Amino acid sequence: MIDGLMQALQPSYILWLTIGVMIGMVVGTLPGLTATMGTALLVPFTFALPTGAGIAMLGGLYVCAMFSDAIPAVLVNTPGTPAAMATGFDGHPMCLQGRGHEAIVAACFSSALGTLFGATCYLLLAWPMIAVALKFGPPEFFWLGVFALTIIGSLAGDSVLKGLAGGAIGLLISSVGISHGNEVARFTFGVPELRGGVSLVAGLIGVFAVPQVLSMVTQLRKKEFIAEYVPKAGQTWKTIAKVMAHPVHIVRSAVIGSFIGILPGAGSPIAALVSYNEAVRWSKDKSKFGKGDLRGVTASEIANNAAAPAAMIPLVTLGVPGSSPAAVIAGALMLRGLNPGPELFQSDGTLIYTFGWSLLLAGIVTFFLGSLFAPVLARIIRIPLRLLAPLIMLLAMIGAYAIRNNIFDVYFMLGLGVFVFLIRRLGFHPGPIGLGLILGPIIEPSLVQALYIADASSVGQVFFTGTVNIILISLSVFSIAFVVWSHRKERAQKRARASIEDRPAEAAATTE
Repeated sequence: MIDGLMQALQPSYILWLTIGVMIGMVVGTLPGLTATMGTALLVPFTFALPTGAGIAMLGGLYVCAMFSDAIPAVLVNTPGTPAAMATGFDGHPMCLQGRGHEAIVAACFSSALGTLFGATCYLLLAWPMIAVALKFGPPEFFWLGVFALTIIGSLAGDSVLKGLAGGAIGLLISSVGISHGNEVARFTFGVPELRGGVSLVAGLIGVFAVPQVLSMVTQLRKKEFIAEYVPKAGQTWKTIAKVMAHPVHIVRSAVIGSFIGILPGAGSPIAALVSYNEAVRWSKDKSKFGKGDLRGVTASEIANNAAAPAAMIPLVTLGVPGSSPAAVIAGALMLRGLNPGPELFQSDGTLIYTFGWSLLLAGIVTFFLGSLFAPVLARIIRIPLRLLAPLIMLLAMIGAYAIRNNIFDVYFMLGLGVFVFLIRRLGFHPGPIGLGLILGPIIEPSLVQALYIADASSVGQVFFTGTVNIILISLSVFSIAFVVWSHRKERAQKRARASIEDRPAEAAATTE
């Protein structure tokens, strides 16, 4: 570990890592350009570098892209990647309140905290924690997805029924294409392009970006900018103090992110959503979430950035990538003749630890660069709407097309965006729809695989036995019960406030 630290601190390593961080800043800021795409495009350029420096550069891009995807989510409510969806729930309302600079700094500092925690887990707890991850099979991933679905109660707004309907719409859209069980085409309506399913990134851009652009267009006559921006002296340090004022919240989000990051295939989006849900659940004042609460931004960013380094643990210990960018990095190692897994951990442990220290240093570099550019980035909201709306739409179309180089994804994005824009007028929140889109590809394959396993025994034995299954089922039931109880409590409080407000009016009428 010490040898790995000495290598990671070499000036050449830090230089290439910083270059990777700067590239990651650009990749994450542009909607549709994911960390996976960025690392894949960068791999050929790392071949001329020493193995450690090349991997450090990829790690720097990966870590920074996980932060910078929060920038469009905060400023224009357009998540750069699925992992940033939860960040926009409170980040964009903060921006509308003139607190865009604060939201970006909070996201940046939270990302650094999450990365430091996840990288520390990578360095210290790789072997012990992977033993827990190995207990997760298809049934456990199914129940994990079901538990993540309970966040709908936190996103539903005033109507839980509309929230559930939105989640069902997202799950239904995610099921388009060839089924996982019997290879039957579903909901394709004879369109060949739909047989391969819908693009997740194009779907999320359609759910969040297109309705936002249409809302800008409808407001052109009412206001010229998204929101006002007034620079404040010492904003960075004030924001850091606000974030650090909730230590239990920080630790909880980091632990959730690191644990889910270790599970192969779970990834940062689930980590961010579960962390956000737990932040709402354990908050004494839940009414502020979704309206510009700083804790909503930090919960999402700490968790998804803790999940990023933690996703490398199954790669270096078992040879199983924990996320899509981890799979790209595994490919980069294999192209150099290095096979990730226990053999690499034993034969070239210095390289493994050099990479871990590089991820940790990347979190620090990301914080300094993000804080430096935050005031400049926050000024984006001062671009007139008549210019900003077409610019966002152009970037959204490029992002939707770039994922699969398929023009049909652009049409799908536009159609879904118009649909979401219309149902928003009916009181539907886009969050549950996006949640269904993200969790559908996780829940359905796990369910199908678990049912195949159940053919050899029984459904009850596969789904309702085992410590992990029981824990996840209990958490899901508790989460649903908590949502029902909290909504009933809120309704009772509203009725009580309404009756108190009516009493003075009744008294005045009686006096007259």
